[in-house]
Amino acid sequence: MGVIKSIRPYHEPAGGWGALKAMGAALAEQEVLIPGMATLARMNQPGGFDCPGCGWADPKHTSPFEYCENGGKAVAWEMTAKRCTPDFLAAHTVSELAAMGDFDLEMAGRLTHPMRYDAASDHYLPVSWEEAFATVARHLNALPDPDMAEFYTSGRASNEAAFLYQLFAREYGTNNFPDCSNMCHEATSVGLPPALGVGKGTVLLEDFEKADAILIFGQNPGTNSPRMMTDLRNASRRGATILSFNPFRERALERFQAPQNPVEMATLTSTPISSRLFQLKVGGDVAVIKGMMKWLVEADRAAERMQGAPVLDRDFIRGHTHGFEALAADLDATRWEDIERKSGLPRADIAFAAQAYARAERAILVFGMGLTQHRHGARNVQQLANLALLRGNVGREGTGLCPVRGHSNVQGDRTVGITEVPNDALLDGLKARFGFEPPRRPGHNVVTALEAMVRGEAKVFIGLGGNFAAAIPDWQATQAALRRLDLTVHIATKLNRSHLVHGREALILPCLGRTEIDRQASGPQSVTVEDSMSMVHASAGHNAPASEQLMSEPAIIAGMARATLGARSEVDWEARIADYALIREDIEAVFPIFAGYNERIRQPGGFHLTSLARERIWATPTGKANFLLCEGLCEDPAITDPDALWLTSVRSHDQYNTTLYSLSDRYRGVYGQRDVLFLSEAEMARRGLTDGDRVDISTLATDGVERVVRGFRVVPHAFPAGSCAAYYPEVNPLVPLYAHDPDSFTPSYKAVPVRLTRSATATGAL
Repeated sequence: MGVIKSIRPYHEPAGGWGALKAMGAALAEQEVLIPGMATLARMNQPGGFDCPGCGWADPKHTSPFEYCENGGKAVAWEMTAKRCTPDFLAAHTVSELAAMGDFDLEMAGRLTHPMRYDAASDHYLPVSWEEAFATVARHLNALPDPDMAEFYTSGRASNEAAFLYQLFAREYGTNNFPDCSNMCHEATSVGLPPALGVGKGTVLLEDFEKADAILIFGQNPGTNSPRMMTDLRNASRRGATILSFNPFRERALERFQAPQNPVEMATLTSTPISSRLFQLKVGGDVAVIKGMMKWLVEADRAAERMQGAPVLDRDFIRGHTHGFEALAADLDATRWEDIERKSGLPRADIAFAAQAYARAERAILVFGMGLTQHRHGARNVQQLANLALLRGNVGREGTGLCPVRGHSNVQGDRTVGITEVPNDALLDGLKARFGFEPPRRPGHNVVTALEAMVRGEAKVFIGLGGNFAAAIPDWQATQAALRRLDLTVHIATKLNRSHLVHGREALILPCLGRTEIDRQASGPQSVTVEDSMSMVHASAGHNAPASEQLMSEPAIIAGMARATLGARSEVDWEARIADYALIREDIEAVFPIFAGYNERIRQPGGFHLTSLARERIWATPTGKANFLLCEGLCEDPAITDPDALWLTSVRSHDQYNTTLYSLSDRYRGVYGQRDVLFLSEAEMARRGLTDGDRVDISTLATDGVERVVRGFRVVPHAFPAGSCAAYYPEVNPLVPLYAHDPDSFTPSYKAVPVRLTRSATATGAL
């Protein structure tokens, strides 16, 4: 790339000219500047394709430029003129490729042919589609137990692909569906149903136009969901209060220059976003939330004594909730000094936030993985639900909980059956529609699948997209386990790390991208996706495929299913690939919430999947919304080591999940490098470190296993005491497999207790 390694402050607002310049550079680097701009004009538009990046919702009235910087980069990455051909793979052994960086691997370009690993030459060699499908069938049919196979899904897969995938696996005989959501928002899917009766958010995009306050916990929208910045900017400009809670002072939470706004662009002005930004400690969210609730309850009691206006929504609490008295007692027993110590915020700041929340008639509570990726992520989410319920901020316009999902269809995959714990309604629906008896026993999530691999019980891994080997925790154990599998299969658009951490036999099956024409027997096909706000809409690519050898994800799944199940299958796979409308008819038959599926996706903007909680219908055992208790204030187990720091992993601005668009992170002032550790100047001084020193980072583990990453450059950054940060997935090796939420099994990527040692020369902790 020619970018000189450096650390230098970035003084500009988020978005603006910096975003346009970066997007243009990405398109040019992939040699698609002109066709890329034409393609972007069709992104997130009626009749066009859905962004292959984040799952933020589309407005009802789209602008001609309904995309963001990182969406543009995602399109450039997919449209690239570069090709990873059989000749390229013939020129490099897998061992040589494994020594390359992740950015360089994907820069090889789009995969063009199905490939198989040849152990004798240590190369990937071309293979026909028929032989590839036969290889999958041979391995799956040789297993003595279907539960020895793992079927992984990425959030980029469409509803149609995901439905066929779970249909194939369940007819084969397993509920093993480790899914990317297990590693991000599973705490939401598990934590919210006991509280509200739904495992999704309760807001629509238009609610942001009506909210008086927006509270943002553990989310960096400028990088992870940049199109959200338009809604936050609009809210700020009309006077809504925006409170942000984050260990980082993220640039997008401070100020934003809208690239679609000619006045701001011409005058080099920007819009302030957060009314206040509270830099809490890593793992301090629950302490802040409970502190705010404690203030609200105490203020409401005082108002009642003085016969003043209530602070809590007492009518809502009496008529719609259960468990308030127990919550109030828990808050009474929680001491302010403990709240301050754990959160890192003074009581006055927490009181300010609570008072601002109380003044808002309508409030939206936004949260991201800063809340979910902890050892008690599901409980964290439940405490935020408690905060919403105290003020009746669920089930009214301009209110609700808004979990910001990552990938563009990670929510939709789960809706159409990607789950390791299927309910009877799903399984009975499959039986009624297709005539086979699906397995009823629970399957594996990501953590339990990895544990099965480590024990040697799993033998086959099939990945529908994603970069599993990089995304998982505890690489020392888990990547070694992947290499011991009999077969690994990856359905992918580009070369990535997972293709190099392979089983004894391995296949790479190249698929169409979101921007490309999917032509089947009945003509060009559309697929559908569900965004973070439960809106389902169609997506159709218009570009020529990167290679004539590519197949669509549904077609690849059907090919594997036909080869594996043969005549015993009850499913007409060929018919469904010929016309995806038949797949949508299947989805509608199994999931009545999709009634009128094929007709409704023809509507511009698609349709909304009803949220009962939005209607104040509570599908819980009590028939009400439930206040749920969280014992104490710890999102993660307490650590007594005085040298310990809590490490949180973050994405750079030039990154989407494990995909790297460059090695820079301009908002944080990092260029040409990723092996950095963000640390406050006070913590640096306490350890005798200076800017640019190199340190090794070691996990304070409880199982006696050494987990360490070496040679990270210390970068001074305004950061809370006792906390530090580094990039994901580079520090995934530090996350023990055992360090996960016991309820949702979400790994604790956002809070790892670590110790620093000066690289090469230090003899002890710093």
